[in-house]
Amino acid sequence: MSGADTGTPRAAGRRELTYAVLLCVAGAGLAVWAATRTWAVELTPRPVPLPPVRDGRTGAELLPWLPALALVALAGGGAVLATRGRVRGLLGGLLALLGLAVAAGGAYGLAAGFAGDVSRQWPLLCLVGGVLTAGGGLLTALRGRRWPAMGARYERRPPTVTAARPEPGPVTGRRTTEAWDALDRGEDPTRD
Repeated sequence: MSGADTGTPRAAGRRELTYAVLLCVAGAGLAVWAATRTWAVELTPRPVPLPPVRDGRTGAELLPWLPALALVALAGGGAVLATRGRVRGLLGGLLALLGLAVAAGGAYGLAAGFAGDVSRQWPLLCLVGGVLTAGGGLLTALRGRRWPAMGARYERRPPTVTAARPEPGPVTGRRTTEAWDALDRGEDPTRD
């Protein structure tokens, strides 16, 4: 079998990481979008020949903290990729709490008796987005410490072979790197 086998623990960790990030980002994005939709429309009557004034209120106007928490959760979903170990587990716990708070805002929007004509699908989508975010955060909190970390292959490794430093003095070759090395040593490579 090849190293890309889907049954290896490393592949399973990558798959779980992908699921957790997608849950968090999709749930938080859905909640942000649903919070910016019109949740309630109030009609204010005017004198007889004029139509009533429609005053639409978004979820962000009714619950100002809801889109803010959803945006923090959205950023946290991306941060899951950049963290590792214990920090990733703590971030997962924070995302689970943020998701529950967003879901509570959606549930409040469903149960609250806002004035005017009330739309229930947007608070329901906030509730669903919060539950998705909480699920991704819970998965991250429970299993995130074992997932692979981003950028491990790009970290600088110490050199295995030490190169001999050239002797100080004028540069005799025409190689550009030797001239730059001479400048690094504080020498003038143009001097003979």
